[in-house]
Amino acid sequence: MVTMTLSNTPAFAPLSEAFAQDPYPYYAALRATPGLTYFEEFDVWLAARFADVNQIVTDARMVRAMDHIASEEEIAAQKRAGNWHDMPHHARFVQFSLLDRDGEVHDRLRKQVFKLFTPVMVDTLRGQIQTYVDGLIDDLTDRTELDFVEDFAARVPGHVIGRILGVPDADCPQLRVWSENIVQFFDIDRSDARKELAERNTTEFYLYLTDLKNKRMATPQNDLMSGMIAAEKAGHMSADEFISTAMLILMAGHGSTIDVLGSGMHTLLRYPEEMARLRADPSLFKTAIPEMFRFESPLPFFHRYCTEDVEIAGQTFPRATKFGVLYGAANRDPGQFPEPDRFDAGRTPNWHIAFGRGAHFCLGNHLARLNMEIVFASLLRRFAHIDLVDTNPVYKRGLSVRGPASLKIAWRAA
Repeated sequence: MVTMTLSNTPAFAPLSEAFAQDPYPYYAALRATPGLTYFEEFDVWLAARFADVNQIVTDARMVRAMDHIASEEEIAAQKRAGNWHDMPHHARFVQFSLLDRDGEVHDRLRKQVFKLFTPVMVDTLRGQIQTYVDGLIDDLTDRTELDFVEDFAARVPGHVIGRILGVPDADCPQLRVWSENIVQFFDIDRSDARKELAERNTTEFYLYLTDLKNKRMATPQNDLMSGMIAAEKAGHMSADEFISTAMLILMAGHGSTIDVLGSGMHTLLRYPEEMARLRADPSLFKTAIPEMFRFESPLPFFHRYCTEDVEIAGQTFPRATKFGVLYGAANRDPGQFPEPDRFDAGRTPNWHIAFGRGAHFCLGNHLARLNMEIVFASLLRRFAHIDLVDTNPVYKRGLSVRGPASLKIAWRAA
């Protein structure tokens, strides 16, 4: 069995600035290592090759939660070891969620919201999203320079998913703050300060959603929250599951789409010939948007546990082993993608894994792609020139996130 304790190897430091700026040489080194690689700091076996990642996430013996493979005492001990304990609201509404459940609970909760995220239903939102994006561009078109992440990208996905759920537009900026402060605790750095921040913001988010739910119960509307209230009344979800699911939808609708909007713009600016292709042939957006997700996967790391002994990449792993699946590494695997480190707006086929696979395939993937298509098609249509002001933008640090912290650009209307 091949074992490499990466936390003691200077070449792999996922919280470092070097990794944040360009993780792909590190991913390539992992792919070149036989078998899987043990990362002691996270007590996880890392899978970086596409075939291994795909095998793990499509195997029904792999789960997100340890409920059925460990005792309550063992789970409590693991939480203490990872500093997940003493977080009452975080445990109720974040650690327990549709994303981190399996089997009947996962299937039951997913069924309550899935119908509103199908391609047909999402496409009915096209006109609303286009109107919102056009209005946002109108507000910014007179500016010659801006931070694309803060001034534009951060103002799109949260407002779109907020409108679907039934959140007033004025509240969406605060939801982004809560979401980012909660999600940050899922990365490697789980200090007490970050823990307190996550718990406090979870509490505030919970109180907000409870108040909004009470208002919607008094005055039902044609939105997802009203539909979820009906599902709770019918016995399809509990009160805590209602809050957890609403919170997850809003958090998922913020960070990762903001990140991929930012990295997508940065990619186009680094590949001006591909931007020119899109300007000349807008039909290429159908392939360019999936390529943006492949090229810079916004959620590059997830985990699974095996419910029985399994063999992966020639190694046998015992029941309850934790695996880290590196979507960002798998999506740059030359064994799966020709010239994987080149952005190709017309790449086809493009069987990327940025949205996962299997039971936990991303529920909001159609909405994320529609947001991206409308945003980039609108920007290239309305701005004749878009240029980088800061040619070396700083990317967010962490193993679980990929996106620029800011992206200074200049543009000129067509």
